[in-house]
Amino acid sequence: MKNFKIAIVGATGLVGISVLKVLEEKKLPIEKYSLFATKNSAGKKLSILGNDYIVEELTEQSFDEGFDFAIFAAGGEISEKYAPIASKKGCIVIDNSSYFRMHEDVPLVVPEVNFEDVYSNKGIIANPNCSTIQAMLPLKALDDKYTIKRIVYSTYQAVSGAGKDALLDLENIDNSKPLKKFPHPIYNNCLPHIDSFTENGYTKEEIKMINETRKILHKPDLKITATTVRVPITNSHSESINVEFENDFEIDELISTLKNFPNIVLVDDISSNSYPMPIIATGHDEVFVGRIRRDFSVESGVNLWVVADNIRKGAASNAVQILEGLINNINNGGTVNGQN
Repeated sequence: MKNFKIAIVGATGLVGISVLKVLEEKKLPIEKYSLFATKNSAGKKLSILGNDYIVEELTEQSFDEGFDFAIFAAGGEISEKYAPIASKKGCIVIDNSSYFRMHEDVPLVVPEVNFEDVYSNKGIIANPNCSTIQAMLPLKALDDKYTIKRIVYSTYQAVSGAGKDALLDLENIDNSKPLKKFPHPIYNNCLPHIDSFTENGYTKEEIKMINETRKILHKPDLKITATTVRVPITNSHSESINVEFENDFEIDELISTLKNFPNIVLVDDISSNSYPMPIIATGHDEVFVGRIRRDFSVESGVNLWVVADNIRKGAASNAVQILEGLINNINNGGTVNGQN
C-alpha cells in the first residue's frame, strides 16, 4: 500500500480546520502533512493525530518538494494563482473555492453522486458550493428513479458559511461594533442576500446552485430557480426543495428510494415532531432529509426539507471523500485521471 504526501492550503480557516479534523477521523494512508496559509497565519501550530505542525507561508515554491494531493480551502484568488502551480508539479488539487467549478475541463464532484467524473481531471477537481452539495444526494436518487423536470430551491443558510468575520457579526448582539461581513445585522435577522447581486436580480449564490446542479447531474437545460437566505444560526444549512418529475411516483416508494441512497438519513415522523434540523446535523457528514410530501399543485411533484453541516459535508468532508476515493483507487491498482 502506498502512503501519500498531502498539502492543506488555508489550514487555519474554518474549512481548513475542519479538513484536518476529518483527516484525523479517516486515518488515511498519509505519510506527510504540510500545512500552508497566508503570511498573516504562518507560524501557527496545528495538531493532527497527536503530532504538531507549523503552518508555513504559501509561496510559489511551496509545492516544489512534490505532493500527491492538495486540498485548497483558501478562497478563489488563492486557488486561481496557486492551484495551477501545484498541478504543474504533479499534485492533484481538490479545490473548495468557486473559481474552477464551472470550467469545462474541471470535474465538479459529489462522491455519492458522480465520483466517476473525477477521472476526467487534468490536475484539478472542484468541490461544489456547500448548498449545492447537500441537495445533490436526494436529487440524484430521485432523478435516477423519476427524472427531474424542474427544481425550486429555497435555502436557509448558516452564518459559518460566510467565514470567521460573519460569525463575529452574529455575536454582535447589540450592534455596538461595526459589521465585518454583512451589509445589515444578522443577529435576530434574515438576509435574502448571499454573495453579490447580478444584473438579472439573482445573487451569485443562487446562480451557483443553478449552474452547479446542472453540471453535476449532467443536465445543462434543467429548469431550476433559487432563492438563498442567510439566517442567524451558527452552523448547518437548511433547504426547502420543490421537485417536479417527468414520471409519476408513489410516495412510499419515493421515501424508500431516498432512504436507501448512500449517506442520506431520513428523519421524517411528524407524529413525533421528528424532522431534520441544524442542531442534529451539525458535526455529521450525512445529509438529513424529511418533511417529504407530495406537491398537489402539479401533476408529479414533491417537497423535501434537507439539512446538512455546511462546513463538513458542504466543504471539508466532501473534499476528503474525494481524496479517499482517489487514494483507494490508486492502492487498488487504478489511476487518478485519464492521463495515467
